Amino acid sequence: MSAQTKLTPELGFDVASLPTDLYINGKWRPGSMGKRIDVIDPSTQAVITSVADASIEDALDAVAVAYQAGSAWAETAPRKRSEILRRCFELMIERKEMLAELISLENGKALNDARGEVAYAAEFFRWFSEEAVRLNGEMSIAPSGANRILVDYQPIGVAVLVTPWNFPAAMATRKIAPALAAGCTVVLKPATETPLTAYVLAELYAEAGVPDGVVNVITTSRSGATVSAMLHDPRVRKLSFTGSTEVGRKLLHEAADTVLSCSMELGGNAPFIVFDDADLDAAIEGAMVAKMRNGGEACTAANRFYVQEGILEAFSQRLAERMEAMTVGAGYDDGTHCGPLINADAVSRISGLVEDAVRCGATILTGGKALDRKGFYYPPTVLTGVPAEAAITREEIFGPIAAISSFKTEEEVIRLANDSEYGLISYVYTGDLAKGLRVSGKMESGMVGLNRGLVSDPAAPFGGTKQSGLGREGAHHGILEFCEMKYVAVSW
Repeated sequence: MSAQTKLTPELGFDVASLPTDLYINGKWRPGSMGKRIDVIDPSTQAVITSVADASIEDALDAVAVAYQAGSAWAETAPRKRSEILRRCFELMIERKEMLAELISLENGKALNDARGEVAYAAEFFRWFSEEAVRLNGEMSIAPSGANRILVDYQPIGVAVLVTPWNFPAAMATRKIAPALAAGCTVVLKPATETPLTAYVLAELYAEAGVPDGVVNVITTSRSGATVSAMLHDPRVRKLSFTGSTEVGRKLLHEAADTVLSCSMELGGNAPFIVFDDADLDAAIEGAMVAKMRNGGEACTAANRFYVQEGILEAFSQRLAERMEAMTVGAGYDDGTHCGPLINADAVSRISGLVEDAVRCGATILTGGKALDRKGFYYPPTVLTGVPAEAAITREEIFGPIAAISSFKTEEEVIRLANDSEYGLISYVYTGDLAKGLRVSGKMESGMVGLNRGLVSDPAAPFGGTKQSGLGREGAHHGILEFCEMKYVAVSW
Protein backbone atom coordinates (compact mmCIF):
# COMPACT_ATOMS: atom_id res chain seq x y z
CA MET A 1 0.00 0.00 0.00
CA SER A 2 1.55 3.27 -1.08
CA ALA A 3 1.36 6.41 1.02
CA GLN A 4 1.87 10.13 0.71
CA THR A 5 1.36 13.22 2.83
CA LYS A 6 2.12 16.89 2.26
CA LEU A 7 2.53 19.01 5.34
CA THR A 8 1.73 22.24 3.45
CA PRO A 9 -1.12 21.88 0.94
CA GLU A 10 -0.91 23.63 -2.41
CA LEU A 11 -4.38 25.05 -2.94
CA GLY A 12 -5.98 27.25 -5.54
CA PHE A 13 -7.32 29.70 -2.97
CA ASP A 14 -6.12 31.72 0.00
CA VAL A 15 -7.32 30.31 3.32
CA ALA A 16 -7.07 33.79 4.84
CA SER A 17 -9.78 34.99 2.43
CA LEU A 18 -12.39 32.50 3.65
CA PRO A 19 -15.37 33.81 5.65
CA THR A 20 -15.27 32.59 9.24
CA ASP A 21 -17.89 34.63 11.10
CA LEU A 22 -21.58 33.90 11.64
CA TYR A 23 -23.79 34.60 8.63
CA ILE A 24 -27.01 36.22 9.84
CA ASN A 25 -29.31 38.45 7.79
CA GLY A 26 -26.85 38.59 4.92
CA LYS A 27 -24.05 39.98 7.09
CA TRP A 28 -20.94 38.51 8.71
CA ARG A 29 -20.64 39.03 12.42
CA PRO A 30 -18.61 37.57 15.29
CA GLY A 31 -20.26 35.51 17.98
CA SER A 32 -21.60 37.52 20.90
CA MET A 33 -19.37 35.58 23.34
CA GLY A 34 -16.24 36.53 21.38
CA LYS A 35 -15.12 32.88 21.27
CA ARG A 36 -13.70 30.95 18.31
CA ILE A 37 -13.57 27.29 17.22
CA ASP A 38 -10.43 25.87 15.62
CA VAL A 39 -10.87 24.00 12.33
CA ILE A 40 -8.36 21.17 11.93
CA ASP A 41 -6.88 19.70 8.74
CA PRO A 42 -7.27 15.94 9.35
CA SER A 43 -4.51 15.22 6.82
CA THR A 44 -1.85 16.97 8.95
CA GLN A 45 -3.56 17.84 12.26
CA ALA A 46 -2.65 21.48 11.62
CA VAL A 47 -5.08 24.29 12.48
CA ILE A 48 -6.52 25.67 9.23
CA THR A 49 -8.28 28.68 10.79
CA SER A 50 -10.96 29.37 13.39
CA VAL A 51 -14.66 30.22 13.09
CA ALA A 52 -17.05 32.16 15.28
CA ASP A 53 -18.65 30.30 18.17
CA ALA A 54 -22.34 31.19 18.32
CA SER A 55 -24.17 31.66 21.60
CA ILE A 56 -27.79 30.72 22.17
CA GLU A 57 -28.64 34.41 21.73
CA ASP A 58 -26.91 34.42 18.33
CA ALA A 59 -28.91 31.37 17.27
CA LEU A 60 -32.19 32.94 18.34
CA ASP A 61 -31.24 36.11 16.45
CA ALA A 62 -30.85 33.95 13.36
CA VAL A 63 -34.28 32.43 13.95
CA ALA A 64 -35.81 35.90 14.33
CA VAL A 65 -34.20 37.08 11.09
CA ALA A 66 -35.38 33.98 9.22
CA TYR A 67 -38.90 34.52 10.56
CA GLN A 68 -38.90 38.16 9.46
CA ALA A 69 -37.72 37.24 5.97
CA GLY A 70 -40.25 34.41 5.70
CA SER A 71 -43.31 36.24 4.39
CA ALA A 72 -41.53 37.99 1.54
CA TRP A 73 -39.74 34.85 0.45
CA ALA A 74 -42.93 32.78 0.58
CA GLU A 75 -44.66 35.38 -1.59
CA THR A 76 -41.82 35.47 -4.12
CA ALA A 77 -43.00 34.07 -7.44
CA PRO A 78 -42.04 30.41 -7.92
CA ARG A 79 -40.29 31.30 -11.18
CA LYS A 80 -38.13 33.86 -9.38
CA ARG A 81 -37.20 31.37 -6.68
CA SER A 82 -36.46 28.85 -9.42
CA GLU A 83 -34.09 31.20 -11.24
CA ILE A 84 -32.18 31.95 -8.03
CA LEU A 85 -31.76 28.25 -7.29
CA ARG A 86 -30.62 27.62 -10.84
CA ARG A 87 -28.00 30.35 -10.43
CA CYS A 88 -26.78 28.66 -7.24
CA PHE A 89 -26.25 25.50 -9.29
CA GLU A 90 -24.36 27.36 -12.00
CA LEU A 91 -22.06 29.13 -9.54
CA MET A 92 -21.24 25.88 -7.74
CA ILE A 93 -20.28 24.23 -11.01
CA GLU A 94 -18.17 27.24 -12.01
CA ARG A 95 -16.28 26.97 -8.70
CA LYS A 96 -16.21 23.21 -8.53
CA GLU A 97 -12.45 22.89 -8.14
CA MET A 98 -12.15 25.49 -5.38
CA LEU A 99 -15.03 23.94 -3.46
CA ALA A 100 -13.56 20.45 -3.87
CA GLU A 101 -10.18 21.58 -2.53
CA LEU A 102 -11.87 23.25 0.43
CA ILE A 103 -13.87 20.12 1.23
CA SER A 104 -10.70 18.00 1.03
CA LEU A 105 -8.87 20.44 3.28
CA GLU A 106 -11.35 20.47 6.15
CA ASN A 107 -12.85 17.01 5.72
CA GLY A 108 -9.88 14.98 4.51
CA LYS A 109 -11.66 13.13 1.71
CA ALA A 110 -9.81 12.34 -1.49
CA LEU A 111 -10.00 15.13 -4.06
CA ASN A 112 -11.84 12.98 -6.61
CA ASP A 113 -14.48 12.18 -3.99
CA ALA A 114 -14.73 15.88 -3.16
CA ARG A 115 -15.23 16.77 -6.82
CA GLY A 116 -18.01 14.21 -6.97
CA GLU A 117 -19.59 15.70 -3.87
CA VAL A 118 -19.62 19.21 -5.35
CA ALA A 119 -21.31 17.98 -8.52
CA TYR A 120 -23.87 16.04 -6.47
CA ALA A 121 -24.46 18.95 -4.09
CA ALA A 122 -24.95 21.42 -6.93
CA GLU A 123 -27.43 19.14 -8.62
CA PHE A 124 -29.91 19.61 -5.77
CA PHE A 125 -30.19 23.26 -6.73
CA ARG A 126 -30.84 22.37 -10.37
CA TRP A 127 -33.38 19.68 -9.45
CA PHE A 128 -35.31 21.82 -6.98
CA SER A 129 -35.18 24.87 -9.25
CA GLU A 130 -37.36 22.73 -11.51
CA GLU A 131 -39.54 21.47 -8.66
CA ALA A 132 -40.18 25.03 -7.40
CA VAL A 133 -42.48 25.73 -10.36
CA ARG A 134 -44.21 22.34 -10.19
CA LEU A 135 -45.56 22.36 -6.66
CA ASN A 136 -49.07 21.72 -7.86
CA GLY A 137 -52.12 21.45 -5.62
CA GLU A 138 -55.07 19.14 -6.05
CA MET A 139 -58.79 19.44 -6.71
CA SER A 140 -61.54 16.86 -6.50
CA ILE A 141 -65.27 16.56 -5.83
CA ALA A 142 -66.29 15.25 -2.43
CA PRO A 143 -67.87 11.77 -2.76
CA SER A 144 -71.14 13.21 -1.42
CA GLY A 145 -71.13 15.87 -4.12
CA ALA A 146 -71.63 18.55 -1.48
CA ASN A 147 -68.44 20.50 -2.20
CA ARG A 148 -65.09 20.64 -3.98
CA ILE A 149 -61.93 19.59 -2.19
CA LEU A 150 -59.03 21.95 -2.82
CA VAL A 151 -55.57 21.06 -1.49
CA ASP A 152 -52.82 23.67 -1.47
CA TYR A 153 -49.15 23.23 -0.54
CA GLN A 154 -47.79 26.10 1.53
CA PRO A 155 -44.29 26.65 3.00
CA ILE A 156 -44.06 25.21 6.49
CA GLY A 157 -42.07 28.17 7.86
CA VAL A 158 -38.69 28.59 9.49
CA ALA A 159 -36.59 25.44 9.23
CA VAL A 160 -33.60 24.52 11.39
CA LEU A 161 -31.14 22.40 9.43
CA VAL A 162 -28.45 20.37 11.23
CA THR A 163 -25.83 18.72 9.05
CA PRO A 164 -22.82 16.41 9.61
CA TRP A 165 -19.16 16.68 8.64
CA ASN A 166 -18.90 13.82 6.14
CA PHE A 167 -20.53 15.63 3.19
CA PRO A 168 -20.25 19.31 4.15
CA ALA A 169 -21.66 20.59 0.85
CA ALA A 170 -24.18 17.94 -0.16
CA MET A 171 -25.85 17.47 3.21
CA ALA A 172 -26.51 21.22 3.31
CA THR A 173 -27.76 21.70 -0.25
CA ARG A 174 -29.96 18.60 -0.01
CA LYS A 175 -31.90 20.50 2.66
CA ILE A 176 -31.48 24.15 1.64
CA ALA A 177 -32.56 23.66 -1.99
CA PRO A 178 -35.98 22.10 -1.29
CA ALA A 179 -36.61 24.46 1.63
CA LEU A 180 -36.01 27.51 -0.54
CA ALA A 181 -37.95 26.02 -3.45
CA ALA A 182 -40.95 25.54 -1.14
CA GLY A 183 -40.70 29.16 0.11
CA CYS A 184 -39.16 28.47 3.52
CA THR A 185 -36.34 30.32 5.25
CA VAL A 186 -33.62 28.46 7.12
CA VAL A 187 -31.00 28.46 9.84
CA LEU A 188 -28.19 26.04 9.03
CA LYS A 189 -25.95 24.65 11.77
CA PRO A 190 -23.11 22.75 10.10
CA ALA A 191 -20.70 20.49 11.98
CA THR A 192 -17.85 22.34 13.70
CA GLU A 193 -15.36 19.96 12.05
CA THR A 194 -16.30 21.25 8.56
CA PRO A 195 -17.85 24.73 8.77
CA LEU A 196 -15.83 26.47 6.05
CA THR A 197 -17.71 24.93 3.12
CA ALA A 198 -21.03 26.09 4.58
CA TYR A 199 -19.78 29.65 4.96
CA VAL A 200 -18.30 29.83 1.46
CA LEU A 201 -21.58 28.52 0.06
CA ALA A 202 -23.49 31.18 2.03
CA GLU A 203 -21.54 33.81 0.08
CA LEU A 204 -22.40 32.01 -3.12
CA TYR A 205 -26.14 31.97 -2.33
CA ALA A 206 -26.09 35.73 -1.77
CA GLU A 207 -24.31 36.24 -5.09
CA ALA A 208 -26.97 34.10 -6.77
CA GLY A 209 -29.70 36.40 -5.45
CA VAL A 210 -30.92 34.74 -2.25
CA PRO A 211 -32.30 37.67 -0.19
CA ASP A 212 -30.84 38.59 3.19
CA GLY A 213 -32.25 36.53 6.03
CA VAL A 214 -33.47 33.63 3.87
CA VAL A 215 -30.38 31.51 4.59
CA ASN A 216 -28.52 31.98 7.87
CA VAL A 217 -25.47 29.93 8.96
CA ILE A 218 -24.13 29.56 12.48
CA THR A 219 -21.42 27.41 14.06
CA THR A 220 -21.35 26.61 17.74
CA SER A 221 -19.41 24.51 20.23
CA ARG A 222 -22.61 24.06 22.28
CA SER A 223 -24.65 22.19 19.69
CA GLY A 224 -27.05 20.49 22.07
CA ALA A 225 -28.10 23.59 23.99
CA THR A 226 -28.13 25.83 20.93
CA VAL A 227 -30.24 23.54 18.76
CA SER A 228 -32.57 22.88 21.71
CA ALA A 229 -33.15 26.61 22.14
CA MET A 230 -34.02 26.99 18.46
CA LEU A 231 -36.37 24.00 18.52
CA HIS A 232 -38.23 25.51 21.47
CA ASP A 233 -38.69 28.85 19.72
CA PRO A 234 -42.33 28.94 18.50
CA ARG A 235 -41.24 30.63 15.27
CA VAL A 236 -39.46 27.43 14.19
CA ARG A 237 -41.73 24.88 12.52
CA LYS A 238 -39.35 22.39 10.93
CA LEU A 239 -36.27 20.37 11.87
CA SER A 240 -34.24 18.56 9.23
CA PHE A 241 -31.34 16.57 10.67
CA THR A 242 -28.68 14.31 9.22
CA GLY A 243 -26.49 12.49 11.71
CA SER A 244 -26.33 9.58 14.09
CA THR A 245 -29.37 7.68 15.30
CA GLU A 246 -28.35 8.40 18.89
CA VAL A 247 -28.47 12.18 18.38
CA GLY A 248 -31.58 11.86 16.22
CA ARG A 249 -33.48 10.21 19.06
CA LYS A 250 -32.57 13.08 21.39
CA LEU A 251 -33.66 15.70 18.85
CA LEU A 252 -36.98 13.92 18.35
CA HIS A 253 -37.56 14.20 22.10
CA GLU A 254 -36.74 17.90 21.93
CA ALA A 255 -38.97 18.46 18.91
CA ALA A 256 -41.89 16.77 20.63
CA ASP A 257 -42.18 19.68 23.08
CA THR A 258 -43.38 21.99 20.29
CA VAL A 259 -44.68 19.25 17.95
CA LEU A 260 -42.25 20.15 15.19
CA SER A 261 -42.30 18.50 11.80
CA CYS A 262 -39.12 16.40 11.62
CA SER A 263 -37.12 14.91 8.78
CA MET A 264 -34.43 12.55 10.02
CA GLU A 265 -31.68 10.93 7.97
CA LEU A 266 -29.93 8.80 10.55
CA GLY A 267 -27.42 5.98 10.80
CA GLY A 268 -27.02 2.94 8.62
CA ASN A 269 -25.57 -0.56 8.71
CA ALA A 270 -25.78 -1.52 5.06
CA PRO A 271 -25.60 -5.19 4.08
CA PHE A 272 -23.79 -5.93 0.79
CA ILE A 273 -24.99 -9.30 -0.49
CA VAL A 274 -23.12 -11.20 -3.20
CA PHE A 275 -24.70 -14.39 -4.56
CA ASP A 276 -22.72 -17.15 -6.27
CA ASP A 277 -24.25 -16.23 -9.64
CA ALA A 278 -23.13 -12.59 -9.46
CA ASP A 279 -20.77 -11.07 -12.01
CA LEU A 280 -17.61 -11.06 -9.89
CA ASP A 281 -16.04 -8.12 -11.72
CA ALA A 282 -19.18 -6.01 -11.27
CA ALA A 283 -19.50 -7.03 -7.62
CA ILE A 284 -15.91 -5.98 -6.87
CA GLU A 285 -16.36 -2.64 -8.62
CA GLY A 286 -19.64 -2.07 -6.77
CA ALA A 287 -18.04 -3.03 -3.47
CA MET A 288 -15.23 -0.52 -3.96
CA VAL A 289 -17.76 2.26 -4.59
CA ALA A 290 -20.18 1.26 -1.84
CA LYS A 291 -17.41 0.77 0.72
CA MET A 292 -14.75 3.32 -0.18
CA ARG A 293 -16.71 6.37 -1.32
CA ASN A 294 -15.55 9.10 1.05
CA GLY A 295 -13.22 6.58 2.66
CA GLY A 296 -16.18 4.70 4.10
CA GLU A 297 -17.34 7.74 6.09
CA ALA A 298 -20.86 7.65 4.66
CA CYS A 299 -24.21 6.52 6.01
CA THR A 300 -24.71 4.60 2.77
CA ALA A 301 -21.37 2.78 3.06
CA ALA A 302 -21.47 -1.01 2.84
CA ASN A 303 -20.90 -2.27 6.39
CA ARG A 304 -21.62 -5.99 6.39
CA PHE A 305 -20.48 -8.04 3.39
CA TYR A 306 -22.40 -11.30 3.03
CA VAL A 307 -20.84 -13.44 0.31
CA GLN A 308 -22.21 -16.84 -0.73
CA GLU A 309 -19.83 -19.73 -0.11
CA GLY A 310 -19.13 -20.55 -3.74
CA ILE A 311 -17.66 -17.13 -4.50
CA LEU A 312 -16.37 -16.23 -1.02
CA GLU A 313 -12.64 -16.88 -1.49
CA ALA A 314 -12.40 -15.24 -4.91
CA PHE A 315 -14.37 -12.18 -3.81
CA SER A 316 -12.40 -11.75 -0.58
CA GLN A 317 -8.98 -12.03 -2.23
CA ARG A 318 -9.83 -9.67 -5.07
CA LEU A 319 -11.35 -7.09 -2.75
CA ALA A 320 -8.27 -7.25 -0.52
CA GLU A 321 -5.99 -6.73 -3.54
CA ARG A 322 -7.97 -3.69 -4.63
CA MET A 323 -8.05 -2.19 -1.14
CA GLU A 324 -4.33 -2.80 -0.57
CA ALA A 325 -3.46 -1.02 -3.83
CA MET A 326 -5.13 2.22 -2.73
CA THR A 327 -2.86 5.18 -2.06
CA VAL A 328 -3.39 6.63 1.42
CA GLY A 329 -2.52 10.28 1.86
CA ALA A 330 -3.67 13.85 2.26
CA GLY A 331 -7.09 14.35 0.77
CA TYR A 332 -6.09 17.32 -1.38
CA ASP A 333 -3.21 15.46 -3.08
CA ASP A 334 -4.28 14.38 -6.55
CA GLY A 335 -2.79 10.91 -6.20
CA THR A 336 -4.70 10.03 -3.04
CA HIS A 337 -7.36 7.34 -3.16
CA CYS A 338 -8.12 7.21 0.56
CA GLY A 339 -7.70 10.24 2.80
CA PRO A 340 -7.63 10.44 6.60
CA LEU A 341 -10.53 9.93 8.96
CA ILE A 342 -12.08 13.05 10.47
CA ASN A 343 -10.34 12.98 13.88
CA ALA A 344 -8.40 10.92 16.41
CA ASP A 345 -11.56 9.57 18.05
CA ALA A 346 -12.62 8.06 14.72
CA VAL A 347 -9.28 6.26 14.39
CA SER A 348 -9.51 4.97 17.95
CA ARG A 349 -13.08 3.73 17.49
CA ILE A 350 -12.32 1.90 14.25
CA SER A 351 -9.18 0.37 15.72
CA GLY A 352 -11.29 -0.98 18.56
CA LEU A 353 -13.85 -2.50 16.16
CA VAL A 354 -11.13 -4.30 14.20
CA GLU A 355 -9.42 -5.57 17.34
CA ASP A 356 -12.74 -6.86 18.68
CA ALA A 357 -13.49 -8.63 15.40
CA VAL A 358 -10.10 -10.36 15.46
CA ARG A 359 -10.66 -11.45 19.08
CA CYS A 360 -13.98 -12.94 17.94
CA GLY A 361 -12.22 -14.98 15.24
CA ALA A 362 -12.00 -12.74 12.15
CA THR A 363 -8.92 -12.79 9.91
CA ILE A 364 -7.20 -9.67 8.54
CA LEU A 365 -6.43 -9.92 4.81
CA THR A 366 -5.02 -6.41 4.50
CA GLY A 367 -4.65 -3.33 6.69
CA GLY A 368 -5.88 -3.65 10.24
CA LYS A 369 -3.64 -1.16 12.05
CA ALA A 370 -3.62 2.65 12.26
CA LEU A 371 -0.77 4.31 10.36
CA ASP A 372 1.96 5.92 12.45
CA ARG A 373 2.19 9.41 10.94
CA LYS A 374 0.75 12.90 11.35
CA GLY A 375 -2.89 12.94 10.42
CA PHE A 376 -5.79 10.66 11.28
CA TYR A 377 -5.00 7.74 8.99
CA TYR A 378 -6.35 4.20 8.98
CA PRO A 379 -5.59 2.00 5.97
CA PRO A 380 -8.21 0.25 3.81
CA THR A 381 -8.84 -3.02 5.65
CA VAL A 382 -10.49 -6.32 4.75
CA LEU A 383 -11.62 -8.81 7.38
CA THR A 384 -12.95 -12.30 6.61
CA GLY A 385 -14.73 -14.85 8.74
CA VAL A 386 -16.38 -12.11 10.78
CA PRO A 387 -18.78 -13.76 13.26
CA ALA A 388 -22.21 -12.36 14.03
CA GLU A 389 -21.23 -11.56 17.62
CA ALA A 390 -18.50 -9.11 16.58
CA ALA A 391 -19.41 -5.49 17.34
CA ILE A 392 -18.44 -4.48 13.80
CA THR A 393 -21.52 -6.29 12.46
CA ARG A 394 -23.86 -4.25 14.65
CA GLU A 395 -22.27 -0.78 14.67
CA GLU A 396 -21.96 1.71 11.85
CA ILE A 397 -18.27 1.48 10.90
CA PHE A 398 -17.81 4.88 9.23
CA GLY A 399 -14.37 4.03 7.91
CA PRO A 400 -12.45 1.99 5.30
CA ILE A 401 -13.17 -1.44 6.78
CA ALA A 402 -14.83 -4.27 4.82
CA ALA A 403 -16.12 -6.99 7.15
CA ILE A 404 -16.91 -10.19 5.22
CA SER A 405 -19.05 -13.12 6.37
CA SER A 406 -20.33 -16.10 4.38
CA PHE A 407 -23.83 -17.48 3.85
CA LYS A 408 -25.38 -20.55 2.27
CA THR A 409 -28.99 -19.82 1.33
CA GLU A 410 -31.16 -16.94 0.21
CA GLU A 411 -33.36 -17.29 3.29
CA GLU A 412 -30.35 -17.16 5.58
CA VAL A 413 -28.90 -13.99 4.09
CA ILE A 414 -32.23 -12.18 4.14
CA ARG A 415 -32.48 -12.96 7.86
CA LEU A 416 -28.90 -11.79 8.48
CA ALA A 417 -29.31 -8.62 6.44
CA ASN A 418 -32.50 -7.59 8.24
CA ASP A 419 -31.14 -8.39 11.70
CA SER A 420 -30.38 -4.74 12.50
CA GLU A 421 -32.09 -1.74 14.06
CA TYR A 422 -31.02 0.21 10.95
CA GLY A 423 -32.66 0.19 7.56
CA LEU A 424 -31.14 2.85 5.33
CA ILE A 425 -29.79 0.95 2.33
CA SER A 426 -28.97 -2.56 1.14
CA TYR A 427 -26.88 -3.79 -1.79
CA VAL A 428 -27.63 -6.99 -3.73
CA TYR A 429 -25.49 -8.57 -6.47
CA THR A 430 -26.84 -11.45 -8.53
CA GLY A 431 -27.05 -12.52 -12.17
CA ASP A 432 -30.67 -13.59 -11.69
CA LEU A 433 -32.97 -10.58 -12.08
CA ALA A 434 -35.96 -12.38 -10.55
CA LYS A 435 -33.91 -13.30 -7.50
CA GLY A 436 -32.53 -9.77 -7.25
CA LEU A 437 -35.98 -8.19 -7.30
CA ARG A 438 -37.32 -10.80 -4.87
CA VAL A 439 -34.52 -10.21 -2.37
CA SER A 440 -34.71 -6.43 -2.83
CA GLY A 441 -38.39 -6.56 -1.95
CA LYS A 442 -37.59 -8.39 1.29
CA MET A 443 -34.85 -5.98 2.42
CA GLU A 444 -35.98 -3.88 5.38
CA SER A 445 -34.38 -0.72 4.04
CA GLY A 446 -35.54 2.46 2.38
CA MET A 447 -33.18 1.99 -0.58
CA VAL A 448 -31.63 -0.93 -2.43
CA GLY A 449 -28.73 -0.95 -4.87
CA LEU A 450 -29.43 -3.89 -7.17
CA ASN A 451 -26.17 -4.65 -9.00
CA ARG A 452 -25.18 -1.05 -8.27
CA GLY A 453 -22.78 0.32 -5.66
CA LEU A 454 -24.07 3.89 -5.91
CA VAL A 455 -27.73 4.86 -5.56
CA SER A 456 -27.72 8.52 -4.46
CA ASP A 457 -29.48 10.79 -6.97
CA PRO A 458 -31.22 14.14 -6.41
CA ALA A 459 -34.15 12.84 -8.47
CA ALA A 460 -34.64 9.81 -6.18
CA PRO A 461 -36.18 9.70 -2.68
CA PHE A 462 -33.31 9.24 -0.20
CA GLY A 463 -34.17 7.90 3.25
CA GLY A 464 -34.49 4.88 5.48
CA THR A 465 -36.77 2.69 7.54
CA LYS A 466 -36.65 1.55 11.17
CA GLN A 467 -34.11 3.61 13.15
CA SER A 468 -32.45 4.99 10.04
CA GLY A 469 -34.82 7.90 9.79
CA LEU A 470 -38.08 9.62 8.96
CA GLY A 471 -39.08 11.26 5.70
CA ARG A 472 -37.26 11.53 2.39
CA GLU A 473 -34.79 13.92 0.77
CA GLY A 474 -34.52 14.49 -2.97
CA ALA A 475 -37.12 13.71 -5.63
CA HIS A 476 -40.49 15.44 -5.51
CA HIS A 477 -40.87 14.06 -2.00
CA GLY A 478 -38.06 16.31 -0.76
CA ILE A 479 -39.93 19.57 -1.35
CA LEU A 480 -43.05 18.19 0.33
CA GLU A 481 -41.04 17.78 3.56
CA PHE A 482 -41.02 21.61 3.74
CA CYS A 483 -44.72 22.07 2.97
CA GLU A 484 -47.96 22.09 4.90
CA MET A 485 -51.04 20.79 3.12
CA LYS A 486 -54.04 23.08 3.42
CA TYR A 487 -57.49 21.76 2.56
CA VAL A 488 -60.19 24.21 1.54
CA ALA A 489 -63.83 23.07 1.19
CA VAL A 490 -65.70 25.16 -1.34
CA SER A 491 -68.91 24.91 -3.36
CA TRP A 492 -69.74 26.44 -6.71
